[in-house]
Amino acid sequence: MLTKKTLLSSALSLGLLTHFSAHAETFDFVEKQANNIDTLVVFQAGENASSALNKLDKQSKQQISNALALQEFTGEKKQIVEILMPNGIDAKRLVVMGVGEQAELTPGEVNKLGAEITAHFNGIEVKDIQVLTDGISDATSNASFAAELAHGINLRAYKFDKYFSEKKPAEKNYIIAVDAAKDTDKLYTQLAAIEQGVFLARDLTSETPTEMTPVDFAKAAKELKKLGVKVTVLEPKKIAKLGMGALHAVGRGSEEGARLVVAHWEGNDDAPIALVGKGITFDSGGYNIKASGDSISRMKSDMAGAAAVLGAVKAMALQKADVNVVAVMPMAANMVSETALAPGDVLMTAEGLSVEVLNTDAEGRLILADGMWYAREYYKPQVMVDVATLTGSKVRALGKRYTAVFSEDDALVDELTFSGQTVDEKLWRLPLAYDDLLKSPIADLKNAGFGGPGATTAAVFLQQFTGDTKWAHLDIAGSALAAKDKGVTPAGGTGHGVRLLSNWLMTQSK
Repeated sequence: MLTKKTLLSSALSLGLLTHFSAHAETFDFVEKQANNIDTLVVFQAGENASSALNKLDKQSKQQISNALALQEFTGEKKQIVEILMPNGIDAKRLVVMGVGEQAELTPGEVNKLGAEITAHFNGIEVKDIQVLTDGISDATSNASFAAELAHGINLRAYKFDKYFSEKKPAEKNYIIAVDAAKDTDKLYTQLAAIEQGVFLARDLTSETPTEMTPVDFAKAAKELKKLGVKVTVLEPKKIAKLGMGALHAVGRGSEEGARLVVAHWEGNDDAPIALVGKGITFDSGGYNIKASGDSISRMKSDMAGAAAVLGAVKAMALQKADVNVVAVMPMAANMVSETALAPGDVLMTAEGLSVEVLNTDAEGRLILADGMWYAREYYKPQVMVDVATLTGSKVRALGKRYTAVFSEDDALVDELTFSGQTVDEKLWRLPLAYDDLLKSPIADLKNAGFGGPGATTAAVFLQQFTGDTKWAHLDIAGSALAAKDKGVTPAGGTGHGVRLLSNWLMTQSK
């Protein structure tokens, strides 16, 4: 029988995890209820108790239904009632969870139910948990419900505990009773691969800035070679030689300089899909230095776009996905020094467009410009999607619960939006406009469009470097770090974007 522990054993032996974090729980999918289990979990969909719950209620001589009525349990989504020492049942603890209407259960919604199970058992000393899914399905099937539930449990159970003196508690083992164990195993195998991509992105984003420089990020990317991923790292001299003056200039303020990291999973012979991720490992703002306080302490997460696209490549490689995807990650630390980029400088990009730098804190678009050129020039992609914590303006426009998407291709926006809705990493389209605000008196462009909506002017700047390639820009600002546990995301790096991109990539496979 396939379990998560079995699935990942070969990967662990190859040292593919960064070992920064505790990576959670194990799962067994079975077709019969186990005996001698201390804890049971069972479900109710709205007013309709599942067949498993009805059976247990009869065994308890209606103690369960009486307890639920007393607690005014209606089966609403994420509603939980716990019953200790239930009559006539071989368990010390019974947890009844509401799932709402089954027809409305998207994968993302089921993931959140799983996350609530993790949250409920957090701090409780219980090792083996039996989950009875009899009579419950999502909009697809019982197997899908069970696999997505396990996925949500594990996404929330992750913890970045490298710097804690007291590590995460021992993992819990979930025995999940399903209608078809083999079908559930197969579905969860894919989801477990995506989890590993999410965990990698979370590890990289949560790490401290002095321990996650462009060089450190490149080392982490090289670990994926063991999965068959082709990894290339360009150093400052090569970056300058290729004419990537914008990337080179942003990296100039740090001792190590910039890197361009490329990770290519060539799962088929199609023209590749290019994912370009912003990789600012720490953003001081440069000479336009950021205000001190909480905001600057979070700037270790300004490489979350690069972490997300690398995580998506790992997710594809682990499951040997039938897709050709290349992640291009321009990496730099935006620091202040005697060699740093200065306001008023003019840079030459590899595209051949000159850029007047009005604000050194608008550096992400500079490195992405050269990264997008490299992806087009060397990989001739059929489509290109960039992912970046790009603007505070995006947070002011949409908050943290939506990612902004910019593109002139309606079909591409629809595809990405559908994937975001499916996994609950939602997108909202914003306009590409105000290009006149980027005109400079001494260069082809300026890097800040003062007077306009900042998320849009940043996106329009990037649009100048897309050529004829079908393209979308995802601004994930505000979504890279979580201040507290919520839903499938524990506090710290979120890995936001990995699930969305993975779902979308899988729909592009043959």
